[in-house]
Amino acid sequence: MLNIYLTDLNGRLHEQEEITKGSWVSMISPTEEEIRRVTNHLNLPLDFIKDPLDDDERSRIEEEDGNVLIIVDYPSISYDSNQSSVYETIPFGIIITPDCFVTVCLEDNPILHHFLNRKVRGFFTYKKTRFALQILNVISMYYLRYLKQINRKTNEIEKELHQSMKNKELYAFLAIEKSLVYFTTSLKSNKVVLDKILRQKYLRMYEDDEHLLEDTIIEITQAIEMADTYSHILTGMMDTFASIISNNLNIVMKFLTSITIVLSFPTIVASFFGMNVALPLEHTPHAFIIVLCIAFCLSGATAFIFWKKRYF
Repeated sequence: MLNIYLTDLNGRLHEQEEITKGSWVSMISPTEEEIRRVTNHLNLPLDFIKDPLDDDERSRIEEEDGNVLIIVDYPSISYDSNQSSVYETIPFGIIITPDCFVTVCLEDNPILHHFLNRKVRGFFTYKKTRFALQILNVISMYYLRYLKQINRKTNEIEKELHQSMKNKELYAFLAIEKSLVYFTTSLKSNKVVLDKILRQKYLRMYEDDEHLLEDTIIEITQAIEMADTYSHILTGMMDTFASIISNNLNIVMKFLTSITIVLSFPTIVASFFGMNVALPLEHTPHAFIIVLCIAFCLSGATAFIFWKKRYF
Protein backbone atom coordinates (compact mmCIF):
# COMPACT_ATOMS: atom_id res chain seq x y z
CA MET A 1 0.00 0.00 0.00
CA LEU A 2 1.33 3.41 -1.00
CA ASN A 3 0.04 6.68 0.44
CA ILE A 4 1.38 10.18 -0.05
CA TYR A 5 0.78 12.96 2.50
CA LEU A 6 1.70 16.61 2.75
CA THR A 7 1.16 19.12 5.54
CA ASP A 8 0.31 22.73 4.83
CA LEU A 9 1.71 25.72 6.67
CA ASN A 10 -0.99 25.33 9.35
CA GLY A 11 0.01 21.73 10.06
CA ARG A 12 -3.05 20.13 8.46
CA LEU A 13 -2.29 16.79 6.79
CA HIS A 14 -3.58 16.19 3.26
CA GLU A 15 -3.39 13.06 1.13
CA GLN A 16 -2.36 13.51 -2.49
CA GLU A 17 -1.82 11.47 -5.61
CA GLU A 18 1.66 12.54 -6.72
CA ILE A 19 5.01 12.69 -4.94
CA THR A 20 6.00 16.32 -4.47
CA LYS A 21 8.71 18.17 -2.60
CA GLY A 22 8.21 18.00 1.16
CA SER A 23 5.75 15.10 1.01
CA TRP A 24 5.68 11.99 3.14
CA VAL A 25 5.57 8.70 1.23
CA SER A 26 4.15 5.94 3.42
CA MET A 27 4.80 2.39 2.14
CA ILE A 28 3.13 -0.47 3.99
CA SER A 29 3.95 -3.90 2.54
CA PRO A 30 4.29 -2.31 -0.92
CA THR A 31 3.93 -4.15 -4.21
CA GLU A 32 6.75 -4.39 -6.73
CA GLU A 33 5.06 -1.77 -8.89
CA GLU A 34 4.86 0.67 -5.96
CA ILE A 35 8.51 0.03 -5.11
CA ARG A 36 9.58 0.76 -8.69
CA ARG A 37 7.49 3.94 -8.76
CA VAL A 38 9.13 5.34 -5.62
CA THR A 39 12.70 4.29 -6.45
CA ASN A 40 12.46 5.71 -9.98
CA HIS A 41 10.83 8.98 -8.90
CA LEU A 42 13.22 9.64 -5.98
CA ASN A 43 16.28 7.95 -7.53
CA LEU A 44 16.68 5.65 -4.53
CA PRO A 45 18.72 2.42 -4.33
CA LEU A 46 16.41 -0.59 -4.43
CA ASP A 47 17.94 -1.92 -1.19
CA PHE A 48 16.69 1.15 0.68
CA ILE A 49 13.13 -0.08 0.11
CA LYS A 50 13.74 -3.83 0.21
CA ASP A 51 15.82 -4.05 3.40
CA PRO A 52 13.15 -2.74 5.83
CA LEU A 53 10.76 -5.34 4.39
CA ASP A 54 13.02 -8.16 5.60
CA ASP A 55 11.70 -9.41 8.94
CA ASP A 56 15.23 -10.33 10.08
CA GLU A 57 16.91 -7.06 9.05
CA ARG A 58 19.10 -5.53 11.76
CA SER A 59 18.88 -1.93 12.93
CA ARG A 60 21.38 0.38 11.23
CA ILE A 61 21.93 3.74 9.53
CA GLU A 62 23.66 4.39 6.23
CA GLU A 63 24.00 7.14 3.66
CA GLU A 64 24.28 6.95 -0.13
CA ASP A 65 24.18 9.78 -2.69
CA GLY A 66 22.65 12.21 -0.22
CA ASN A 67 19.93 9.75 0.85
CA VAL A 68 19.90 8.51 4.45
CA LEU A 69 18.41 5.15 5.44
CA ILE A 70 17.53 4.46 9.09
CA ILE A 71 16.27 1.02 10.05
CA VAL A 72 15.03 0.45 13.61
CA ASP A 73 12.82 -2.16 15.26
CA TYR A 74 9.46 -1.13 16.64
CA PRO A 75 7.37 -3.18 19.11
CA SER A 76 4.32 -4.97 17.84
CA ILE A 77 1.53 -6.81 19.63
CA SER A 78 -0.50 -9.66 18.13
CA TYR A 79 -2.74 -12.43 19.45
CA ASP A 80 -2.40 -16.20 19.20
CA SER A 81 -5.14 -18.81 18.81
CA ASN A 82 -5.94 -18.56 22.54
CA GLN A 83 -6.33 -14.77 22.29
CA SER A 84 -3.20 -14.30 24.39
CA SER A 85 -1.10 -11.26 23.57
CA VAL A 86 2.23 -11.92 21.85
CA TYR A 87 4.93 -9.22 21.71
CA GLU A 88 7.53 -9.07 18.98
CA THR A 89 9.64 -6.54 17.07
CA ILE A 90 9.41 -5.61 13.37
CA PRO A 91 11.80 -3.53 11.23
CA PHE A 92 10.77 0.02 10.39
CA GLY A 93 12.54 1.92 7.61
CA ILE A 94 12.98 5.70 7.45
CA ILE A 95 14.41 7.17 4.26
CA ILE A 96 15.35 10.85 4.12
CA THR A 97 15.95 12.23 0.63
CA PRO A 98 16.76 15.81 -0.36
CA ASP A 99 13.11 16.35 -1.35
CA CYS A 100 10.92 13.77 0.41
CA PHE A 101 10.46 11.64 3.49
CA VAL A 102 9.74 7.91 3.07
CA THR A 103 8.65 5.31 5.62
CA VAL A 104 8.67 1.57 4.85
CA CYS A 105 7.25 -1.21 7.03
CA LEU A 106 5.77 -4.67 6.70
CA GLU A 107 2.40 -3.93 8.29
CA ASP A 108 0.18 -1.14 9.46
CA ASN A 109 1.12 -0.03 12.95
CA PRO A 110 0.15 2.49 15.65
CA ILE A 111 3.39 4.43 15.08
CA LEU A 112 2.09 5.76 11.79
CA HIS A 113 -1.39 6.43 13.16
CA HIS A 114 0.16 8.68 15.78
CA PHE A 115 1.04 11.05 12.96
CA LEU A 116 -1.98 10.43 10.76
CA ASN A 117 -4.26 11.26 13.67
CA ARG A 118 -2.24 14.39 14.54
CA LYS A 119 -1.24 13.18 18.02
CA VAL A 120 2.30 14.59 17.70
CA ARG A 121 2.82 18.28 18.24
CA GLY A 122 4.93 20.22 15.76
CA PHE A 123 4.63 17.58 13.03
CA PHE A 124 5.30 18.73 9.46
CA THR A 125 6.13 16.39 6.59
CA TYR A 126 8.65 18.82 5.12
CA LYS A 127 10.64 19.04 8.38
CA LYS A 128 12.34 15.76 7.61
CA THR A 129 14.92 15.60 10.40
CA ARG A 130 12.36 16.55 13.03
CA PHE A 131 9.89 14.02 11.55
CA ALA A 132 12.49 11.20 11.77
CA LEU A 133 13.32 12.05 15.38
CA GLN A 134 9.63 12.23 16.27
CA ILE A 135 9.11 8.73 14.84
CA LEU A 136 12.05 7.40 16.88
CA ASN A 137 10.63 9.08 19.97
CA VAL A 138 7.18 7.53 19.45
CA ILE A 139 8.78 4.10 18.95
CA SER A 140 10.64 4.42 22.27
CA MET A 141 7.38 5.50 23.91
CA TYR A 142 5.64 2.34 22.67
CA TYR A 143 8.46 0.18 24.00
CA LEU A 144 7.90 1.67 27.46
CA ARG A 145 4.13 1.22 27.13
CA TYR A 146 4.37 -2.44 26.12
CA LEU A 147 6.92 -3.16 28.83
CA LYS A 148 4.46 -1.88 31.43
CA GLN A 149 1.78 -4.12 29.89
CA ILE A 150 4.16 -7.08 30.11
CA ASN A 151 4.80 -6.30 33.77
CA ARG A 152 1.06 -6.19 34.52
CA LYS A 153 0.53 -9.45 32.65
CA THR A 154 3.37 -11.07 34.61
CA ASN A 155 1.73 -10.05 37.90
CA GLU A 156 -1.61 -11.50 36.76
CA ILE A 157 -0.04 -14.82 35.79
CA GLU A 158 1.83 -14.91 39.09
CA LYS A 159 -1.47 -14.60 40.98
CA GLU A 160 -2.94 -17.45 38.92
CA LEU A 161 0.08 -19.62 39.67
CA HIS A 162 -0.37 -19.03 43.40
CA GLN A 163 -3.83 -20.58 43.11
CA SER A 164 -3.11 -23.44 40.73
CA MET A 165 0.04 -24.85 39.17
CA LYS A 166 -0.81 -25.42 35.52
CA ASN A 167 1.26 -25.72 32.37
CA LYS A 168 -0.79 -22.92 30.80
CA GLU A 169 0.65 -20.29 33.13
CA LEU A 170 4.19 -21.60 32.70
CA TYR A 171 3.84 -21.44 28.91
CA ALA A 172 2.62 -17.85 29.29
CA PHE A 173 5.75 -17.06 31.31
CA LEU A 174 7.90 -18.58 28.56
CA ALA A 175 6.15 -16.42 25.93
CA ILE A 176 6.75 -13.28 28.00
CA GLU A 177 10.40 -14.18 28.53
CA LYS A 178 10.76 -14.64 24.76
CA SER A 179 9.19 -11.21 24.17
CA LEU A 180 11.58 -9.59 26.64
CA VAL A 181 14.55 -11.11 24.83
CA TYR A 182 13.28 -9.65 21.54
CA PHE A 183 12.72 -6.28 23.17
CA THR A 184 16.14 -6.17 24.81
CA THR A 185 17.97 -7.10 21.61
CA SER A 186 16.03 -4.59 19.48
CA LEU A 187 16.34 -1.79 22.04
CA LYS A 188 20.10 -2.16 22.24
CA SER A 189 20.35 -2.11 18.42
CA ASN A 190 18.12 0.98 18.25
CA LYS A 191 20.28 2.74 20.84
CA VAL A 192 23.36 2.12 18.73
CA VAL A 193 21.62 3.77 15.76
CA LEU A 194 20.56 6.77 17.87
CA ASP A 195 24.09 7.18 19.23
CA LYS A 196 25.43 7.21 15.67
CA ILE A 197 22.90 9.86 14.66
CA LEU A 198 23.97 12.01 17.60
CA ARG A 199 27.72 11.46 17.15
CA GLN A 200 28.29 11.28 13.42
CA LYS A 201 25.81 13.96 12.30
CA TYR A 202 24.04 11.96 9.60
CA LEU A 203 21.19 14.47 9.89
CA ARG A 204 21.35 18.22 10.02
CA MET A 205 19.85 19.11 13.40
CA TYR A 206 18.94 22.29 15.19
CA GLU A 207 19.23 22.67 18.95
CA ASP A 208 15.62 21.54 19.52
CA ASP A 209 16.26 18.48 17.38
CA GLU A 210 19.31 17.54 19.44
CA HIS A 211 17.27 17.87 22.63
CA LEU A 212 14.58 15.61 21.17
CA LEU A 213 17.21 13.05 20.15
CA GLU A 214 18.78 13.13 23.61
CA ASP A 215 15.37 12.65 25.22
CA THR A 216 14.75 9.68 22.93
CA ILE A 217 18.10 8.13 23.87
CA ILE A 218 17.20 8.53 27.55
CA GLU A 219 13.86 6.79 26.98
CA ILE A 220 15.53 3.96 25.04
CA THR A 221 18.07 3.54 27.86
CA GLN A 222 15.25 3.44 30.38
CA ALA A 223 13.42 0.84 28.30
CA ILE A 224 16.57 -1.31 28.13
CA GLU A 225 16.93 -1.18 31.90
CA MET A 226 13.25 -2.03 32.37
CA ALA A 227 13.46 -4.97 29.97
CA ASP A 228 16.59 -6.30 31.69
CA THR A 229 14.99 -5.92 35.13
CA TYR A 230 11.75 -7.63 34.11
CA SER A 231 13.71 -10.41 32.41
CA HIS A 232 15.76 -11.08 35.55
CA ILE A 233 12.64 -11.01 37.73
CA LEU A 234 10.83 -13.37 35.37
CA THR A 235 13.76 -15.77 35.27
CA GLY A 236 13.85 -15.83 39.07
CA MET A 237 10.09 -16.36 39.26
CA MET A 238 10.21 -19.25 36.80
CA ASP A 239 13.02 -20.90 38.77
CA THR A 240 11.07 -20.39 42.00
CA PHE A 241 7.84 -21.81 40.63
CA ALA A 242 9.71 -24.74 39.10
CA SER A 243 11.10 -25.49 42.57
CA ILE A 244 7.62 -25.10 44.10
CA ILE A 245 6.10 -27.49 41.56
CA SER A 246 8.88 -30.01 42.20
CA ASN A 247 8.41 -29.64 45.97
CA ASN A 248 4.63 -30.08 45.64
CA LEU A 249 5.23 -33.24 43.66
CA ASN A 250 7.55 -34.55 46.38
CA ILE A 251 4.91 -33.79 49.04
CA VAL A 252 2.25 -35.66 47.06
CA MET A 253 4.54 -38.65 46.49
CA LYS A 254 5.48 -38.72 50.20
CA PHE A 255 1.80 -38.64 51.18
CA LEU A 256 0.88 -41.43 48.77
CA THR A 257 3.83 -43.54 49.93
CA SER A 258 2.79 -43.09 53.57
CA ILE A 259 -0.81 -44.08 52.76
CA THR A 260 0.46 -47.14 50.90
CA ILE A 261 2.54 -48.24 53.89
CA VAL A 262 -0.36 -47.69 56.33
CA LEU A 263 -2.73 -49.73 54.13
CA SER A 264 -0.20 -52.52 53.66
CA PHE A 265 -0.55 -53.78 57.29
CA PRO A 266 -4.19 -54.95 56.94
CA THR A 267 -3.15 -56.69 53.74
CA ILE A 268 -0.23 -58.42 55.45
CA VAL A 269 -2.33 -59.53 58.44
CA ALA A 270 -5.19 -60.75 56.23
CA SER A 271 -2.74 -62.65 54.02
CA PHE A 272 -1.12 -64.24 57.02
CA PHE A 273 -4.37 -65.43 58.62
CA GLY A 274 -5.80 -66.44 55.28
CA MET A 275 -3.26 -69.24 54.75
CA ASN A 276 -4.48 -72.85 54.53
CA VAL A 277 -2.44 -74.12 57.50
CA ALA A 278 -2.91 -74.34 61.24
CA LEU A 279 -2.93 -70.82 62.69
CA PRO A 280 -3.32 -69.22 66.12
CA LEU A 281 -6.88 -68.24 67.08
CA GLU A 282 -8.41 -70.57 64.47
CA HIS A 283 -10.68 -72.14 67.10
CA THR A 284 -11.44 -68.87 68.87
CA PRO A 285 -15.03 -67.63 68.33
CA HIS A 286 -13.97 -63.98 68.02
CA ALA A 287 -10.92 -64.67 65.83
CA PHE A 288 -12.15 -62.44 62.99
CA ILE A 289 -12.61 -59.41 65.26
CA ILE A 290 -9.24 -60.02 66.92
CA VAL A 291 -7.49 -60.19 63.54
CA LEU A 292 -9.17 -56.94 62.46
CA CYS A 293 -8.09 -55.26 65.69
CA ILE A 294 -4.49 -56.39 65.16
CA ALA A 295 -4.51 -55.00 61.59
CA PHE A 296 -6.06 -51.68 62.58
CA CYS A 297 -3.75 -51.32 65.58
CA LEU A 298 -0.69 -51.79 63.38
CA SER A 299 -2.04 -49.32 60.79
CA GLY A 300 -3.05 -46.84 63.48
CA ALA A 301 0.36 -46.99 65.17
CA THR A 302 2.13 -46.48 61.82
CA ALA A 303 -0.20 -43.60 60.89
CA PHE A 304 0.46 -41.95 64.29
CA ILE A 305 4.23 -42.23 63.83
CA PHE A 306 4.00 -40.73 60.30
CA TRP A 307 1.78 -37.94 61.61
CA LYS A 308 4.28 -37.10 64.33
CA LYS A 309 7.02 -36.98 61.71
CA ARG A 310 4.76 -34.74 59.54
CA TYR A 311 4.63 -37.14 56.64
CA PHE A 312 0.95 -36.24 56.24
